[in-house]
Amino acid sequence: MATSIQEKLEAGARVVDVRTAEEYVDGHYHSAVNIPVAELAGRLAELGAKTDSLIVYCASGARSAAAARLLKTSGFVDVVNAGGLADMPR
Repeated sequence: MATSIQEKLEAGARVVDVRTAEEYVDGHYHSAVNIPVAELAGRLAELGAKTDSLIVYCASGARSAAAARLLKTSGFVDVVNAGGLADMPR
């Protein structure tokens, strides 16, 4: 999966950290925007076109899995759940 995530990053995919603001401040992927999963449904307009590539991650992969499901059911067509922050490419 890291290869496809790396390829998406190189192609300009948007990275969304769905952890809490406190977790984000403690450390995050360098290009990630923070939209906590609890706020995601109300902030979809911030993510751009529904055809844009999105990569979501959290701490372990559970919240990002929920976020990916929400995004897909909301019409986003290119969503990848990267799992946890530690799973993101360096």
